[in-house]
Parts: sequence; C-alpha cells; structure tokens
Amino acid sequence: MKPSAILLFCLIFLALSGTQGVPLSRTVRCTCITISNKFVHPKALEKLEIIPASQSCPRVEIIATMKKNAEKRCLDPESKAIKNLLKAVSKERSKKSP
Repeated sequence: MKPSAILLFCLIFLALSGTQGVPLSRTVRCTCITISNKFVHPKALEKLEIIPASQSCPRVEIIATMKKNAEKRCLDPESKAIKNLLKAVSKERSKKSP
C-alpha cells in the first residue's frame, strides 16, 4: 500500500474520531429573557403556551399572549399566582369541551 494512501486513511480516521460526542450547540437559547410573576386574569388571555424544558433551554417556559395589544409575557411557572392561573384556565377549558 502506498504511504500517501495510509496517510490519507489516518487523517480521515482522526478527523472522524474527533467529532464523535461533540454537542451540536453549546449555547442555551430560551425564549424568555425576563420573567413576570404577576397575576394575569384568564379572561385577558388570547393564548397560553407552555414550552417544556429541552436541550436548548433547561427550564419550563410559559408564554401568555394578551388580548389587548397582542402583548406577550413570560410567566414564572414556579409562582403561586401562575399556578393558580393554569388551574383556572384548565378548569375553564374543561367546561367548554364536555
């Protein structure tokens, strides 16, 4: 076997073995930068999104879109007021869809 073929094989082998196990992204990208724990009335909500923790963001995110001005707010999932809001919204939804 030619020395250049052996050298090429070794370079390819080293290049492939060096990339194994490297994460695709080292940055944490959460949607919410600032989090509010203020109470939000269920009737003021247009939409409520719950984004579970993932590889790109280690925390659960709750994004409320308000009816007025379509303002989006990031809510604290650990706040007692927000937990009560989630209960109220799920209760309201269960009444609407029997």
